[in-house]
Amino acid sequence: MTDTDTHTDRRIDSDPASGSDANADGATDPDDAEFDATASTDDTISIANPALSEDAVSRVESVLEDGMLADGPEVRAFESEFATYCDVSHAVATSNGTTALHAALEALGVEEGDAVVTSPFSFVASANAIRLAGATPVFADVDPDTYTLDPDAVADVLAARDDIVGLLPVHLYGLAADMPALSALADDHGVFVLEDACQAHGGTVAGERVGSLGDAACFSFYPTKNMTTGEGGLITTDRDDVAERAASYVNHGREADDSGGYDHRSLGHNYRLTSLAAAIGRAQLERLPEFNEARRDTASYYDRELEGVAGLETPTEPDGYRHVYHQYTVRTPHRDTAQQALSERNVETAIYYETPIHRQPAYETISTAAADLPQAERAAETVLSLPVHPTLSDDDRRRVVDAVRDVFQSL
Repeated sequence: MTDTDTHTDRRIDSDPASGSDANADGATDPDDAEFDATASTDDTISIANPALSEDAVSRVESVLEDGMLADGPEVRAFESEFATYCDVSHAVATSNGTTALHAALEALGVEEGDAVVTSPFSFVASANAIRLAGATPVFADVDPDTYTLDPDAVADVLAARDDIVGLLPVHLYGLAADMPALSALADDHGVFVLEDACQAHGGTVAGERVGSLGDAACFSFYPTKNMTTGEGGLITTDRDDVAERAASYVNHGREADDSGGYDHRSLGHNYRLTSLAAAIGRAQLERLPEFNEARRDTASYYDRELEGVAGLETPTEPDGYRHVYHQYTVRTPHRDTAQQALSERNVETAIYYETPIHRQPAYETISTAAADLPQAERAAETVLSLPVHPTLSDDDRRRVVDAVRDVFQSL
Protein backbone atom coordinates (compact mmCIF):
# COMPACT_ATOMS: atom_id res chain seq x y z
CA MET A 1 0.00 0.00 0.00
CA THR A 2 1.19 3.47 -0.76
CA ASP A 3 0.29 5.72 2.09
CA THR A 4 0.54 9.28 3.29
CA ASP A 5 -0.80 8.87 6.77
CA THR A 6 -1.23 12.13 8.65
CA HIS A 7 -2.65 12.84 12.08
CA THR A 8 -5.66 15.09 11.86
CA ASP A 9 -8.90 15.86 13.65
CA ARG A 10 -12.22 14.26 12.72
CA ARG A 11 -14.47 16.65 10.85
CA ILE A 12 -18.19 16.44 10.20
CA ASP A 13 -18.96 18.42 7.08
CA SER A 14 -22.00 17.95 4.87
CA ASP A 15 -20.37 19.67 1.89
CA PRO A 16 -16.57 19.54 1.92
CA ALA A 17 -16.25 20.86 -1.60
CA SER A 18 -18.11 24.03 -0.73
CA GLY A 19 -15.06 25.86 0.55
CA SER A 20 -15.20 25.22 4.29
CA ASP A 21 -12.18 26.29 6.30
CA ALA A 22 -9.64 23.57 7.07
CA ASN A 23 -8.41 23.94 10.60
CA ALA A 24 -6.94 20.57 11.60
CA ASP A 25 -3.22 20.08 11.84
CA GLY A 26 -0.81 17.29 12.57
CA ALA A 27 2.46 15.62 11.81
CA THR A 28 3.18 12.91 9.28
CA ASP A 29 3.31 9.49 10.87
CA PRO A 30 3.55 5.88 9.70
CA ASP A 31 0.67 3.58 8.75
CA ASP A 32 0.00 2.28 12.25
CA ALA A 33 -0.28 5.74 13.80
CA GLU A 34 -3.23 6.57 16.00
CA PHE A 35 -5.18 9.79 15.59
CA ASP A 36 -3.97 12.76 17.57
CA ALA A 37 -6.90 14.94 18.58
CA THR A 38 -4.76 17.98 19.30
CA ALA A 39 -5.76 20.77 16.97
CA SER A 40 -3.47 23.47 15.70
CA THR A 41 -4.25 27.15 15.68
CA ASP A 42 -7.16 28.14 13.47
CA ASP A 43 -4.71 29.96 11.23
CA THR A 44 -2.92 26.84 9.94
CA ILE A 45 -3.87 25.32 6.58
CA SER A 46 -3.62 21.58 7.09
CA ILE A 47 -2.15 19.02 4.69
CA ALA A 48 -5.18 16.75 5.24
CA ASN A 49 -8.70 17.05 6.61
CA PRO A 50 -11.08 14.06 6.39
CA ALA A 51 -14.70 15.09 5.81
CA LEU A 52 -17.45 12.88 7.25
CA SER A 53 -21.04 13.82 6.52
CA GLU A 54 -24.02 13.52 8.82
CA ASP A 55 -25.21 10.78 6.47
CA ALA A 56 -22.11 8.73 7.30
CA VAL A 57 -22.75 9.22 11.01
CA SER A 58 -26.38 8.16 10.55
CA ARG A 59 -25.34 5.02 8.68
CA VAL A 60 -22.91 4.08 11.44
CA GLU A 61 -25.65 4.60 14.01
CA SER A 62 -27.91 2.28 12.01
CA VAL A 63 -25.26 -0.44 12.10
CA LEU A 64 -24.85 0.05 15.83
CA GLU A 65 -28.60 -0.30 16.29
CA ASP A 66 -28.68 -3.39 14.10
CA GLY A 67 -25.95 -5.02 16.17
CA MET A 68 -24.05 -6.71 13.31
CA LEU A 69 -20.83 -4.79 13.84
CA ALA A 70 -18.29 -7.08 12.19
CA ASP A 71 -18.44 -8.60 8.71
CA GLY A 72 -21.96 -8.77 7.29
CA PRO A 73 -24.45 -7.43 4.71
CA GLU A 74 -23.14 -3.88 5.00
CA VAL A 75 -19.69 -5.07 3.90
CA ARG A 76 -21.18 -7.09 1.02
CA ALA A 77 -23.08 -3.99 -0.14
CA PHE A 78 -19.93 -1.87 0.00
CA GLU A 79 -18.00 -4.48 -1.99
CA SER A 80 -20.73 -4.62 -4.64
CA GLU A 81 -20.96 -0.84 -4.97
CA PHE A 82 -17.19 -0.39 -5.21
CA ALA A 83 -16.92 -3.16 -7.82
CA THR A 84 -19.57 -1.39 -9.88
CA TYR A 85 -17.71 1.90 -9.50
CA CYS A 86 -14.52 0.32 -10.87
CA ASP A 87 -16.43 -1.66 -13.53
CA VAL A 88 -15.12 -5.03 -12.33
CA SER A 89 -16.80 -8.28 -11.38
CA HIS A 90 -15.54 -8.62 -7.81
CA ALA A 91 -14.44 -6.65 -4.77
CA VAL A 92 -13.15 -8.10 -1.51
CA ALA A 93 -13.02 -5.74 1.47
CA THR A 94 -10.13 -5.91 3.94
CA SER A 95 -9.02 -4.24 7.16
CA ASN A 96 -6.58 -1.83 5.45
CA GLY A 97 -4.60 -1.28 2.27
CA THR A 98 -1.62 -3.30 3.47
CA THR A 99 -3.71 -6.38 4.17
CA ALA A 100 -5.38 -5.90 0.78
CA LEU A 101 -1.98 -6.05 -0.92
CA HIS A 102 -0.88 -9.08 1.09
CA ALA A 103 -4.12 -10.98 0.50
CA ALA A 104 -4.10 -10.15 -3.21
CA LEU A 105 -0.54 -11.45 -3.61
CA GLU A 106 -1.49 -14.64 -1.80
CA ALA A 107 -4.57 -14.97 -4.01
CA LEU A 108 -2.41 -14.52 -7.12
CA GLY A 109 -0.29 -17.47 -6.00
CA VAL A 110 2.89 -15.68 -4.96
CA GLU A 111 5.14 -17.92 -2.87
CA GLU A 112 8.61 -18.26 -1.46
CA GLY A 113 11.30 -18.03 -4.12
CA ASP A 114 9.26 -15.73 -6.36
CA ALA A 115 10.12 -12.12 -7.15
CA VAL A 116 7.81 -9.19 -7.89
CA VAL A 117 8.85 -5.90 -9.51
CA THR A 118 7.69 -2.75 -7.75
CA SER A 119 8.54 0.88 -7.14
CA PRO A 120 11.17 2.04 -4.65
CA PHE A 121 9.36 5.37 -4.33
CA SER A 122 6.23 4.57 -2.36
CA PHE A 123 5.01 3.95 1.14
CA VAL A 124 6.91 0.94 2.47
CA ALA A 125 3.82 -1.29 2.57
CA SER A 126 3.97 -1.80 -1.20
CA ALA A 127 7.21 -3.75 -0.84
CA ASN A 128 6.44 -5.14 2.61
CA ALA A 129 3.41 -6.99 1.25
CA ILE A 130 5.62 -8.79 -1.25
CA ARG A 131 7.92 -9.92 1.54
CA LEU A 132 4.98 -10.95 3.73
CA ALA A 133 3.84 -13.22 0.89
CA GLY A 134 7.27 -14.89 0.93
CA ALA A 135 8.62 -13.29 -2.24
CA THR A 136 11.41 -10.80 -2.95
CA PRO A 137 10.65 -7.22 -4.05
CA VAL A 138 12.76 -6.19 -7.03
CA PHE A 139 12.95 -2.45 -7.51
CA ALA A 140 12.83 -0.69 -10.87
CA ASP A 141 13.38 3.04 -11.13
CA VAL A 142 10.61 5.59 -11.62
CA ASP A 143 9.80 8.05 -14.36
CA PRO A 144 11.11 11.49 -13.28
CA ASP A 145 7.94 13.27 -14.38
CA THR A 146 5.24 10.97 -12.97
CA TYR A 147 7.15 9.27 -10.09
CA THR A 148 5.59 5.96 -11.18
CA LEU A 149 7.35 2.85 -12.50
CA ASP A 150 9.38 3.48 -15.65
CA PRO A 151 8.44 0.75 -18.17
CA ASP A 152 11.95 0.82 -19.65
CA ALA A 153 13.44 0.16 -16.22
CA VAL A 154 10.94 -2.66 -15.69
CA ALA A 155 11.86 -4.15 -19.07
CA ASP A 156 15.51 -4.20 -18.03
CA VAL A 157 14.65 -6.08 -14.84
CA LEU A 158 12.51 -8.61 -16.70
CA ALA A 159 15.32 -9.20 -19.19
CA ALA A 160 17.86 -9.76 -16.42
CA ARG A 161 15.89 -12.14 -14.16
CA ASP A 162 13.94 -15.35 -14.65
CA ASP A 163 12.20 -15.43 -11.25
CA ILE A 164 9.78 -12.54 -11.77
CA VAL A 165 6.14 -13.65 -11.40
CA GLY A 166 4.43 -10.28 -11.30
CA LEU A 167 4.50 -6.49 -11.47
CA LEU A 168 3.19 -4.27 -8.67
CA PRO A 169 2.98 -0.74 -10.11
CA VAL A 170 2.07 2.05 -7.69
CA HIS A 171 -0.38 4.74 -8.76
CA LEU A 172 1.31 7.51 -6.82
CA TYR A 173 -0.23 10.77 -5.55
CA GLY A 174 -3.44 10.05 -7.51
CA LEU A 175 -1.82 9.45 -10.92
CA ALA A 176 -1.91 6.03 -12.53
CA ALA A 177 1.28 4.35 -13.65
CA ASP A 178 1.87 3.69 -17.37
CA MET A 179 -0.51 0.74 -17.41
CA PRO A 180 -0.62 0.22 -21.20
CA ALA A 181 3.14 -0.24 -21.37
CA LEU A 182 3.38 -2.24 -18.15
CA SER A 183 0.50 -4.52 -19.12
CA ALA A 184 2.14 -5.17 -22.48
CA LEU A 185 5.37 -6.13 -20.74
CA ALA A 186 3.45 -8.40 -18.38
CA ASP A 187 1.72 -10.12 -21.30
CA ASP A 188 5.02 -10.62 -23.12
CA HIS A 189 6.61 -12.24 -20.05
CA GLY A 190 3.58 -14.12 -18.73
CA VAL A 191 3.45 -12.36 -15.36
CA PHE A 192 0.56 -10.83 -13.44
CA VAL A 193 -0.10 -7.13 -12.78
CA LEU A 194 -1.34 -6.07 -9.35
CA GLU A 195 -2.21 -2.36 -9.18
CA ASP A 196 -1.43 -0.53 -5.97
CA ALA A 197 -4.27 1.96 -6.29
CA CYS A 198 -4.23 2.99 -2.64
CA GLN A 199 -3.79 6.67 -3.56
CA ALA A 200 -5.78 6.80 -6.79
CA HIS A 201 -9.50 6.20 -6.15
CA GLY A 202 -11.25 7.30 -9.33
CA GLY A 203 -8.15 7.92 -11.41
CA THR A 204 -8.36 6.81 -15.04
CA VAL A 205 -6.26 5.80 -18.03
CA ALA A 206 -7.92 6.27 -21.43
CA GLY A 207 -11.27 6.54 -19.65
CA GLU A 208 -10.87 3.28 -17.70
CA ARG A 209 -10.72 3.50 -13.93
CA VAL A 210 -7.80 2.22 -11.92
CA GLY A 211 -8.82 -0.98 -10.21
CA SER A 212 -9.80 -2.50 -13.56
CA LEU A 213 -6.46 -2.31 -15.40
CA GLY A 214 -4.62 -5.38 -14.09
CA ASP A 215 -5.25 -8.88 -12.80
CA ALA A 216 -6.23 -7.29 -9.50
CA ALA A 217 -5.92 -3.98 -7.68
CA CYS A 218 -5.79 -2.79 -4.08
CA PHE A 219 -7.20 0.31 -2.41
CA SER A 220 -6.71 1.93 1.00
CA PHE A 221 -9.36 3.88 2.90
CA TYR A 222 -7.15 5.52 5.50
CA PRO A 223 -8.62 8.88 6.66
CA THR A 224 -6.34 11.03 4.50
CA LYS A 225 -7.19 9.19 1.26
CA ASN A 226 -9.60 10.46 -1.40
CA MET A 227 -12.30 8.53 0.45
CA THR A 228 -12.19 6.80 3.83
CA THR A 229 -13.70 4.11 6.00
CA GLY A 230 -11.61 5.18 9.02
CA GLU A 231 -9.31 2.24 8.36
CA GLY A 232 -9.95 -0.18 5.54
CA GLY A 233 -8.86 -1.66 2.26
CA LEU A 234 -10.28 -3.48 -0.73
CA ILE A 235 -9.24 -5.75 -3.61
CA THR A 236 -10.86 -5.47 -7.04
CA THR A 237 -10.58 -8.04 -9.81
CA ASP A 238 -12.34 -9.56 -12.81
CA ARG A 239 -10.77 -12.95 -12.09
CA ASP A 240 -13.11 -15.35 -10.32
CA ASP A 241 -10.23 -17.44 -8.97
CA VAL A 242 -8.45 -14.45 -7.43
CA ALA A 243 -11.66 -13.15 -5.84
CA GLU A 244 -12.48 -16.54 -4.34
CA ARG A 245 -9.00 -17.07 -2.91
CA ALA A 246 -8.81 -13.52 -1.57
CA ALA A 247 -12.21 -13.76 0.12
CA SER A 248 -11.11 -17.00 1.76
CA TYR A 249 -7.71 -15.69 2.82
CA VAL A 250 -9.09 -12.62 4.60
CA ASN A 251 -11.55 -14.84 6.51
CA HIS A 252 -9.27 -17.45 8.15
CA GLY A 253 -9.20 -19.68 5.06
CA ARG A 254 -12.93 -20.41 5.11
CA GLU A 255 -14.80 -21.03 1.90
CA ALA A 256 -15.59 -17.68 0.29
CA ASP A 257 -19.32 -18.03 0.99
CA ASP A 258 -18.88 -19.33 4.56
CA SER A 259 -18.88 -16.26 6.80
CA GLY A 260 -18.95 -17.88 10.20
CA GLY A 261 -18.46 -21.65 9.97
CA TYR A 262 -15.55 -23.65 11.30
CA ASP A 263 -14.45 -25.43 8.11
CA HIS A 264 -11.08 -23.93 7.23
CA ARG A 265 -9.87 -25.22 3.85
CA SER A 266 -6.64 -23.23 3.67
CA LEU A 267 -4.36 -20.95 5.67
CA GLY A 268 -5.63 -17.43 6.12
CA HIS A 269 -5.84 -14.38 8.35
CA ASN A 270 -8.54 -12.25 9.92
CA TYR A 271 -8.21 -9.32 7.49
CA ARG A 272 -11.94 -8.56 7.43
CA LEU A 273 -13.50 -5.10 7.24
CA THR A 274 -16.12 -4.21 9.85
CA SER A 275 -19.67 -3.23 9.03
CA LEU A 276 -19.08 0.05 10.85
CA ALA A 277 -16.25 0.87 8.44
CA ALA A 278 -18.28 -0.28 5.43
CA ALA A 279 -21.13 2.03 6.42
CA ILE A 280 -18.75 4.99 6.31
CA GLY A 281 -17.32 3.73 3.03
CA ARG A 282 -20.70 3.53 1.31
CA ALA A 283 -21.44 7.16 2.21
CA GLN A 284 -17.97 8.25 1.14
CA LEU A 285 -18.14 6.39 -2.19
CA GLU A 286 -21.26 8.34 -3.12
CA ARG A 287 -19.29 11.56 -2.58
CA LEU A 288 -16.02 10.43 -4.18
CA PRO A 289 -16.73 12.19 -7.52
CA GLU A 290 -17.38 15.42 -5.59
CA PHE A 291 -14.20 14.98 -3.53
CA ASN A 292 -12.10 14.30 -6.61
CA GLU A 293 -13.49 17.25 -8.54
CA ALA A 294 -12.66 19.53 -5.60
CA ARG A 295 -9.10 18.20 -5.56
CA ARG A 296 -8.75 18.63 -9.32
CA ASP A 297 -10.14 22.16 -9.14
CA THR A 298 -7.58 23.12 -6.50
CA ALA A 299 -4.80 21.48 -8.52
CA SER A 300 -5.81 23.47 -11.61
CA TYR A 301 -5.78 26.66 -9.56
CA TYR A 302 -2.30 25.90 -8.24
CA ASP A 303 -1.08 25.03 -11.75
CA ARG A 304 -2.22 28.41 -13.05
CA GLU A 305 -1.09 30.50 -10.12
CA LEU A 306 2.31 28.82 -9.64
CA GLU A 307 3.27 28.68 -13.30
CA GLY A 308 6.60 30.37 -13.84
CA VAL A 309 7.68 30.38 -10.19
CA ALA A 310 11.45 30.00 -10.39
CA GLY A 311 12.82 26.87 -8.75
CA LEU A 312 9.45 25.10 -8.59
CA GLU A 313 8.06 22.29 -10.77
CA THR A 314 4.32 21.56 -10.57
CA PRO A 315 2.81 18.08 -11.16
CA THR A 316 2.18 16.60 -14.59
CA GLU A 317 -0.95 14.98 -15.98
CA PRO A 318 -0.09 12.98 -19.13
CA ASP A 319 -2.49 12.94 -22.07
CA GLY A 320 -5.20 10.34 -21.57
CA TYR A 321 -4.77 10.23 -17.79
CA ARG A 322 -7.05 11.64 -15.09
CA HIS A 323 -5.10 12.63 -11.99
CA VAL A 324 -7.18 12.67 -8.78
CA TYR A 325 -4.56 14.48 -6.67
CA HIS A 326 -4.38 12.49 -3.49
CA GLN A 327 -1.39 14.79 -3.16
CA TYR A 328 -0.40 17.92 -5.04
CA THR A 329 3.33 17.30 -5.09
CA VAL A 330 5.78 19.90 -6.37
CA ARG A 331 9.49 19.49 -6.88
CA THR A 332 12.20 21.93 -5.83
CA PRO A 333 15.91 21.80 -5.06
CA HIS A 334 15.12 24.08 -2.10
CA ARG A 335 12.70 21.60 -0.54
CA ASP A 336 13.76 21.66 3.11
CA THR A 337 14.18 25.44 3.21
CA ALA A 338 10.82 25.94 1.49
CA GLN A 339 9.05 23.58 3.87
CA GLN A 340 10.34 25.43 6.91
CA ALA A 341 9.43 28.81 5.43
CA LEU A 342 5.91 27.66 4.54
CA SER A 343 5.44 26.31 8.05
CA GLU A 344 6.34 29.74 9.40
CA ARG A 345 3.57 31.12 7.18
CA ASN A 346 1.05 28.62 8.63
CA VAL A 347 0.92 26.38 5.57
CA GLU A 348 1.40 22.73 6.44
CA THR A 349 3.27 20.60 3.90
CA ALA A 350 4.57 17.04 3.87
CA ILE A 351 7.30 14.96 2.24
CA TYR A 352 6.14 11.74 0.60
CA TYR A 353 8.65 10.06 0.72
CA GLU A 354 11.90 11.28 2.24
CA THR A 355 13.60 7.87 2.20
CA PRO A 356 13.07 5.50 -0.74
CA ILE A 357 12.16 1.96 0.24
CA HIS A 358 15.47 0.48 -0.88
CA ARG A 359 17.24 2.82 1.56
CA GLN A 360 15.06 1.92 4.54
CA PRO A 361 16.82 0.11 7.43
CA ALA A 362 14.34 -2.77 7.11
CA TYR A 363 15.69 -3.40 3.60
CA GLU A 364 19.39 -3.49 4.37
CA THR A 365 19.43 -7.28 4.10
CA ILE A 366 17.44 -7.41 0.85
CA SER A 367 19.90 -7.93 -2.00
CA THR A 368 17.73 -6.16 -4.57
CA ALA A 369 17.84 -2.98 -2.44
CA ALA A 370 21.40 -2.37 -3.65
CA ALA A 371 20.13 -1.39 -7.11
CA ASP A 372 21.07 1.95 -8.65
CA LEU A 373 17.83 3.97 -8.66
CA PRO A 374 18.80 7.60 -9.25
CA GLN A 375 15.37 8.95 -10.19
CA ALA A 376 13.75 7.60 -7.02
CA GLU A 377 16.55 9.05 -4.91
CA ARG A 378 16.35 12.43 -6.61
CA ALA A 379 12.60 12.50 -6.09
CA ALA A 380 13.05 11.73 -2.39
CA GLU A 381 15.35 14.73 -2.08
CA THR A 382 13.14 17.23 -3.90
CA VAL A 383 9.38 16.49 -3.55
CA LEU A 384 7.04 18.50 -1.35
CA SER A 385 3.26 18.14 -1.07
CA LEU A 386 0.95 21.14 -0.64
CA PRO A 387 -2.59 21.06 0.84
CA VAL A 388 -5.11 19.85 -1.75
CA HIS A 389 -7.87 18.23 0.31
CA PRO A 390 -11.48 18.97 -0.66
CA THR A 391 -12.34 21.13 2.36
CA LEU A 392 -9.97 23.94 1.36
CA SER A 393 -11.73 27.27 1.00
CA ASP A 394 -10.96 29.82 -1.72
CA ASP A 395 -9.17 31.86 0.92
CA ASP A 396 -7.09 28.84 1.95
CA ARG A 397 -6.00 28.28 -1.63
CA ARG A 398 -5.07 31.92 -2.12
CA ARG A 399 -3.05 31.85 1.09
CA VAL A 400 -1.17 28.75 -0.06
CA VAL A 401 -0.33 30.33 -3.40
CA ASP A 402 0.68 33.65 -1.83
CA ALA A 403 2.88 31.85 0.68
CA VAL A 404 4.59 29.74 -1.99
CA ARG A 405 5.24 32.77 -4.19
CA ASP A 406 6.58 34.76 -1.26
CA VAL A 407 8.89 31.92 -0.16
CA PHE A 408 10.33 31.28 -3.59
CA GLN A 409 10.89 34.98 -4.30
CA SER A 410 13.08 35.10 -1.23
CA LEU A 411 15.14 31.98 -2.02
